[in-house]
Amino acid sequence: MRFRSKQIHAGIKPDPTTGAILTPIYQSTTFVQESVDSYLAKGFSYSRSGNPTVRALENKLTELEGGADTTCFTTGMAAVHGTMLAFLNAGDHAIISDVAYGGTYRLCTQVLNRFGIEFTFADTANPDSVKKVVRKNTKMFFTETPANPTMKLSDIAAISEIAKAQNAVHVVDNTFLTPYYQRALDLGADLSLHSTTKYFDGHNATVGGAVIAKTQELDEKMRFIQNSTGSIMSPQVAWLTMQGCKTLSVRMDQQSANAMQIARFLEAHPKVKQVAYPGLESFSQHALAKKQASGFGAMMWFEVKGGLPAGKQLMDNIELWTLAENLGSVESLITHPVTMTHAAVAKEERERVGIIDGLVRLSVGLEDSEDLIEALEKALAAITA
Repeated sequence: MRFRSKQIHAGIKPDPTTGAILTPIYQSTTFVQESVDSYLAKGFSYSRSGNPTVRALENKLTELEGGADTTCFTTGMAAVHGTMLAFLNAGDHAIISDVAYGGTYRLCTQVLNRFGIEFTFADTANPDSVKKVVRKNTKMFFTETPANPTMKLSDIAAISEIAKAQNAVHVVDNTFLTPYYQRALDLGADLSLHSTTKYFDGHNATVGGAVIAKTQELDEKMRFIQNSTGSIMSPQVAWLTMQGCKTLSVRMDQQSANAMQIARFLEAHPKVKQVAYPGLESFSQHALAKKQASGFGAMMWFEVKGGLPAGKQLMDNIELWTLAENLGSVESLITHPVTMTHAAVAKEERERVGIIDGLVRLSVGLEDSEDLIEALEKALAAITA
């Protein structure tokens, strides 16, 4: 099946008892076994170790990403944490994209570093820079592309080659583009990670995470951590996420089309200092965006002339756009990363990687693009800072 068919039918079978077209929510702690000798013959014993509803979502995501298997977690950060626990030990070294979600930065610099794991935040947009920081004990390359919130891209194929030469795993946070637009495993990555909270859900209804592994061996390491730490996704969340998956491509295509119109509007506006959207020809990595993805997505950022005071004024007074964390939903969201999503990142580190105080992040939704543009135009006209 092709992608649009898979997002609806993959991993799903009618309920054998009732014929229900939707996978039931198996809201059960434990599962009755036929006998001691046939323990686990049906595949499930206890919902921390595996749940039929969660398993259906894992099967669907495996097919959508083209991997060997998937593990679903309670949150996107639980997926990041689980991946690092699965492949890093005390004394190991990992190279992380210097622009990454604030929670990933916090996990590395305030939690896992306390257990003897070393992290280097490198410019993964530049493979030569990455090569310079590789050590003998480098066991993981973790790239977020497009990066949150600057939209900086990493060449997945190039970083994968460096990781392969080092006999290390390459993990790609593929949340912004999903496998509909970006085939991380096909480009050489070993694991593709998602906050399912974002585009897979698409409706601001759940929090969850998933890691799709290229090989069964990699997945077994992930599944061991999932079970050992008890961070499996709940059946209710899995069921809702499965429904969101069915419209993923339709939503992303329209959201991306809206984003392109909005980016062009902002780029031409006299009160806007700069805009960063991979679909714009002015975007410094536009060629790479076209090379490794089939779409540009619905995330962007811009800076208003007048800096932080002007940006705050816009965000505090804009209509239709919702001032909130999260992204990827049908509702258009506006966010100030420095005080919201990336507040955990040290100021000097933010400034070093381009997360400026006046940066305004947009997650473009499914509203009429004309309404979204009119709301931005009105808010920009009202700026007095």
